[in-house]
Amino acid sequence: MSRAFVNEDATGGDSADRYLLPERDDPGFARAAARALLRGADQGDTLGAESATGFYWGDPMLHAEVARILAEAREDRDERLEQLAGRFLRGPVARRR
Repeated sequence: MSRAFVNEDATGGDSADRYLLPERDDPGFARAAARALLRGADQGDTLGAESATGFYWGDPMLHAEVARILAEAREDRDERLEQLAGRFLRGPVARRR
């Protein structure tokens, strides 16, 4: 499985410090959370991003935001972001615990 989605060596730490997010009642929170999850996956810290945002990888509540991010990635020809957003929209990755 790709290390972009599971980082078994992660030590945790304070995820809130790594993922600066607006308050949950801020209208931009869902978009910021979606971006944080994609960034976390890219950095091999999906668990930290999930902890910081309160959403899990593939969460249907963020599909609209991730679909917009996917469209922007395609327009910008950002292949990595396009790949991550596509994977997010396909659903959660099964994790070994």
